[in-house]
Amino acid sequence: MTRYADIPKPIRSGIVVIDPDRGTPQRIIVLQFNPDTLERSLSPQSAGGSGDSGGGGSGSGDRNEALRLKGPAQETWKFAAEIDATDQFEVAAPDGIHPQLATLEMLVQPTTRQLRDATRLSQKGAIEISPIEMPLTLFTWGSKRVMPVRITELSINESAFDIDLNPIRASLSIGLKVLTVSDLPAGHRGADFYLAHLAQKERLAAAARRGSLGGLGLTGGAGMSTGTGTGFTLSGRG
Repeated sequence: MTRYADIPKPIRSGIVVIDPDRGTPQRIIVLQFNPDTLERSLSPQSAGGSGDSGGGGSGSGDRNEALRLKGPAQETWKFAAEIDATDQFEVAAPDGIHPQLATLEMLVQPTTRQLRDATRLSQKGAIEISPIEMPLTLFTWGSKRVMPVRITELSINESAFDIDLNPIRASLSIGLKVLTVSDLPAGHRGADFYLAHLAQKERLAAAARRGSLGGLGLTGGAGMSTGTGTGFTLSGRG
């Protein structure tokens, strides 16, 4: 008979806050429930414009740049998460889910110490105060998706409360932007995490089953040319 202990526990997605100097985790946030769906968008950083120039075309870009990229694609993620204190009766929750919500909210806000330091600098007559730098944040979705991100959206819908008005159930909409080597300064530890993330994609792409020309209805050599019929044929160039 199968025991519950024999059933493997699912891996949770989550967020890891990293010390950018030491590379050590400062805080690990494990999502209570894995989101049911993920919305991902990739926008290539094309070197050229939206179309070519000349040749009767309507575009205004440089045709010599049509296939060139300026850097990694801009990748964004969006998903809905849920937090429910009533699903964890074994865990004392005198503050409801305030702590969990506050932990996520502090990912997009400076600390009181940072704000006070900036205020002291301004009071001392500092002409320019550098923007406050936040810790490096990694989003993890299994071992094959670990990437540096910046939170771009955090929308919270609290739907249930205890007798002290502590929230005990909430749904969240979280938007992330994957930080690439184009977003981070040279030598930043986050750039190394991004390169590892991109290398993982390359390995997965290499493992994909390759298609065949026959499956596309194409035959011939290495070069593609228009045929005399309605389709394309492949032909080599001598």
